[in-house]
Amino acid sequence: MRDAATFWNGVAAKYARSPIRDMQAYDYTMERTAAYLSPNDRVLELGCGTGTTALRLADKVAHYTGSDIAQEMIVIAKEKAFDAKAENIEFMAGGVTDIEAEPLDAVLAYNLIHLLDNAAEAMAKAHTLLKPGGYFISKTVCSPSKSSSLKFRLMIAVLPLMQLIGKAPYVNFMETPELEALIEDAGFKIIETGNYPADPPCRFVVARKI
Repeated sequence: MRDAATFWNGVAAKYARSPIRDMQAYDYTMERTAAYLSPNDRVLELGCGTGTTALRLADKVAHYTGSDIAQEMIVIAKEKAFDAKAENIEFMAGGVTDIEAEPLDAVLAYNLIHLLDNAAEAMAKAHTLLKPGGYFISKTVCSPSKSSSLKFRLMIAVLPLMQLIGKAPYVNFMETPELEALIEDAGFKIIETGNYPADPPCRFVVARKI
């Protein structure tokens, strides 16, 4: 299996062209996220990809930083921010645990936690980066239920083979209680949850640093 940075660098251009699969669910989670942000906030998005969410939320806050392990993703994100004339966005290449920053008001992680092989360490880092009372807001694909679509369950079945030949990244689909325990164990209090979409279950979690 290729390392994560190599894999995501290789698919960056295709990823940038891919439409959001469930726009209704995406719009709703963006609205809920924005409800916790304020004009003076400094925000960090972990695993920002090609910057779609950064461009969606940056006008809600004072400064928005997006980070990603894939340099090619960051190159595309910077181009999009330049074209949009978004002056309060900064993009940087690096892993979660590499980041150093002044205390932040919010740390965001969309479609990221299930892709980390050091999720507990990443959660601890997010906690460290936040001000007391700051928000950790995430959305994570979790393990499918028996009622999940056949297509998704088949994808899970062939995932090990795809990883073996370098066509899929590392993935760890957790059960929803396991995910939420991971977040709470890092020192957060969960204050809002939901599945958007419900299939496959994409768990939206808003948590506050305690």
